[in-house]
Amino acid sequence: MGYRVIAISFMVMVLLFAVSLAQEVSSIAALKITSPAFQNTGHIPKQYTCDGKDINPPLMIANVPQGTKSIALICDDPDASGTWVHWVLWNIDPNVEEIKEDTIPKGAVEGMNDFGRHRYGGPCPPLGTHRYFFKVYALDTVLDIGPNSQKAALEQAMKGHILGEGQLVGLYKQR
Repeated sequence: MGYRVIAISFMVMVLLFAVSLAQEVSSIAALKITSPAFQNTGHIPKQYTCDGKDINPPLMIANVPQGTKSIALICDDPDASGTWVHWVLWNIDPNVEEIKEDTIPKGAVEGMNDFGRHRYGGPCPPLGTHRYFFKVYALDTVLDIGPNSQKAALEQAMKGHILGEGQLVGLYKQR
């Protein structure tokens, strides 16, 4: 009889934990990121790649949740040998609705990408078509990390501060 009570108590605790986790996950808003240069899962135009001007594409951000103090952006390629980071950008003003081509918003900080640069590095896959994830995060804080920070440091600093997130996927294959 005692084991049955313990087992039921344990199952109730697990169920309560699962419900609270589901509520926390569902409280993250859907931030929207789009580009006038390419559709989601569409091909990224050459000018935004190593075969072109190697400049960042224009990006539009919408559905920023109330209480957002800053926005962070990560662009990476999970199809490289190990995920390759093309761009990290944070402390974007939450009122910014557009990141224009070849610019960063005033006050935003560009971190170090896997090219070893503090700027966007366009798609440049050695073989085949790769996917490039442009991910945005609405944060309840302004981040205090240095400009030499990389993706891992940015992700660590964002933990517990994400109010919303969204992503745009672009494809590219070198010609």
